[in-house]
Amino acid sequence: MEKLVTTSEANHAFLKGVKDCLPTVLGYLSIGFAAGVVEKTAGLSLMEIALMSLLLYAGSAQFIAAGMWVAGAPVMSIILTIFIVNLRYFLLSAALAPYFRHFPPKKNIVTGFLLTDETFGVAANHLAQKKHADYNWMLGLNVTAYLNWLLANVAGGYLGTWIERPEALGLDFALPAMFIGLLILQVLNQPTISIEITVILSAVIFTVIASMVVPPGIDVIIGTIFAACVGMVMEKWK
Repeated sequence: MEKLVTTSEANHAFLKGVKDCLPTVLGYLSIGFAAGVVEKTAGLSLMEIALMSLLLYAGSAQFIAAGMWVAGAPVMSIILTIFIVNLRYFLLSAALAPYFRHFPPKKNIVTGFLLTDETFGVAANHLAQKKHADYNWMLGLNVTAYLNWLLANVAGGYLGTWIERPEALGLDFALPAMFIGLLILQVLNQPTISIEITVILSAVIFTVIASMVVPPGIDVIIGTIFAACVGMVMEKWK
């Protein structure tokens, strides 16, 4: 059963989620700005960029969609490619699902729709020592990321015509740097780090091997699945 909370408690949890999202804002602004530039270059209007940000809401998928659109790829090919690239969200949602099973489906739908790689990283770190999630905290985290992504994309679409090479400003590295920071924080919060280090190395190795035989995007999914299996086995047998 969902625990009843007062309006004051809900507001406090929401604002706490907003605050916890702030370390990821720079990553959202930089990569979102770069996505807006690419989308504008692909011929999309500001309204189309905003709609893509609101409805698709996935950085890698938006880059791919813009590139395939410029290349003249069929619409169904674009849709199928985006679906494959975004399959990782099934894994991310499944990992967080146990913390949200006491909430009604409509709240979990909202949480699932707004979940991203970045908010997953923050949530996984936050929930590491907890049994249940706070919906209002998660909502504050997700909404902050959602609005930042929208604003960054629109800003990139509007101002990007004056920036020919956003990667020259280091914008393309901001997102990986943010993920590295989140990963380090999560590992340091664990009582032992042997399993975490093994899982990280396994993910790298399996992803590299998979990249030699499968298309980009699928290799990450395969690496994630195999590394997760390694971590599960080690956790059960420790």
